Amino acid sequence: MPGRLVTRLAGVALRLPPTRPRPVRVTRDIPVRARDGVLLRTDHYAPGVRDAPTVLIRTPYGRGGPLRLLGRLLAARGRHAVIQACRGTGGSGGTFAPLVHERDDGVDTLDWLRRQPWWSGQLGMFGVSYQGFAQWALAADAGDELRAMVAVVTASATRDSTYAGESFALDTVLTWAELLHAQTVPWLARQWELKRGQPRLAAALGHLPLADADRVATGVTIPFFQEWLRHHTPEAAYWRDRVFADRVARVRAPVVMVTGWHDIFLPAQLDDYATLRAAGTAPHLVIGPWTHGSPGLFVAALREGLAWLDEHLTAAPPAGRRSPRAASAPVRLHVGGPGGGWRDLPDWPPPTVETAWHLHPGAELTVRPPVASPPDEFRYDPADPTPSLGGPLLVGKRAGPVDNRQVEARPDVLTYTSAPLAGPVEVIGPVRAEIHVRSELPHLDVFVRLCDVDRRGRSWNVCDGLVRVTPERFTADAAGVLRVPVALWPTAYRFAAGHRLRVQVAGGAHPRWARNPGTGSPLGTAVTLRAGWRQVLHDSAHPSAVLLPVVHSGR
Repeated sequence: MPGRLVTRLAGVALRLPPTRPRPVRVTRDIPVRARDGVLLRTDHYAPGVRDAPTVLIRTPYGRGGPLRLLGRLLAARGRHAVIQACRGTGGSGGTFAPLVHERDDGVDTLDWLRRQPWWSGQLGMFGVSYQGFAQWALAADAGDELRAMVAVVTASATRDSTYAGESFALDTVLTWAELLHAQTVPWLARQWELKRGQPRLAAALGHLPLADADRVATGVTIPFFQEWLRHHTPEAAYWRDRVFADRVARVRAPVVMVTGWHDIFLPAQLDDYATLRAAGTAPHLVIGPWTHGSPGLFVAALREGLAWLDEHLTAAPPAGRRSPRAASAPVRLHVGGPGGGWRDLPDWPPPTVETAWHLHPGAELTVRPPVASPPDEFRYDPADPTPSLGGPLLVGKRAGPVDNRQVEARPDVLTYTSAPLAGPVEVIGPVRAEIHVRSELPHLDVFVRLCDVDRRGRSWNVCDGLVRVTPERFTADAAGVLRVPVALWPTAYRFAAGHRLRVQVAGGAHPRWARNPGTGSPLGTAVTLRAGWRQVLHDSAHPSAVLLPVVHSGR
């Protein structure tokens, strides 16, 4: 099918704003030389218009598939689309080492763009996930030439997402390592592995020691996986040049951020939003009911991203059309739950009243103050780790809201449930918990999940978080009790009348987070597993609770 027809059909299917059709000239496999001589393979989609701005996409996922469509869409809208494979991927030379070369390679690519006869001095960038990391690596160095950024399910800093709660995001990291390796194997072999349900990856997620898990999943050693197992402490110098958070405030270009409530990078992306706001810029934020791999996210990213580039890479929107962003609120988010839907806000987070829902004896959750009560107890066994269900995962088909009753029936999961709500309770903003714990072992994890129990008794996960407890990070009181603050994923959710709130407390969520062996052994080499009891206290001296940012309450 001719490229122009494909572009027009895609524009209609995605309900993109109409634009005057333009011819697109495609030049593939251009060698762009980096400072160390490595050739970075690059495709150029040129529009049939003079003095057109350029949109750069740097990616480790190859230059085909959806990126070819995006290249044509951009060029058809009067942009030079430059799509480059990161070193060691997609035909580019060198070795792929996540986050190591993106700043220098990005700067070298920008220098190459400046030497092209079609360069207009106007740069935009577009990127999803790792492509967004590559944007943030370059953005501060692009100066005034950078006129717009589109950052989709991504962030400037990956370290805290990799070690969320100072544990290890095993499912995300190992699945991503396997995905990158899969790009190097024959297509037919890859399809066969997917058809079988990726049994090697499933086996690797349950394997110990973790230092062997990459070989179980792929048959080879993945250098960055090994490095991430070794360099996991907050003070590790390894991450100093691999995060770009300290450069975000220097970016003056308009930024649109698109993400989802169940995305793996949501907390880090909202940190970037806060940094830009504190620096005096006006980013646009869209948060939808999406996971990292949601088809709806892809569609929203194209719509929002192309509209943003239309507005900021031209003196006026195409054909005199007013940009839809010009009149919209800075924040647009989707409120989950019955009666929710899309809302426009002036900023994130909105004004709320933080309300404590206390854990009580008898598995009760209520806003009443805690009372004298004996603690609840469960035994966590890392040899049979509490499983994770849904939530923020890399693979979309396993992520998002799921019915949690199966995991809640386990003896190593405590649940606390409210009475049916007399009216709706709407929660928008950061969610946190404070759990008071006494443990047989000094090394443990505390996992907290907030759920919505509907009228049929199904328990749908809304948001959650985990904290790894070590003697160095937490000090017990005289009674041996630890107060563990847990930052849950932010949310926007409406608990309907007749529904109930539920809080889970457990000792892990595997394989989303690596299991805690209970021994304090190093992350990559631990093989000995120790089970132990935990007590969750909820008396007046130890008021365990989840704290919700309430916008409206009719309880």
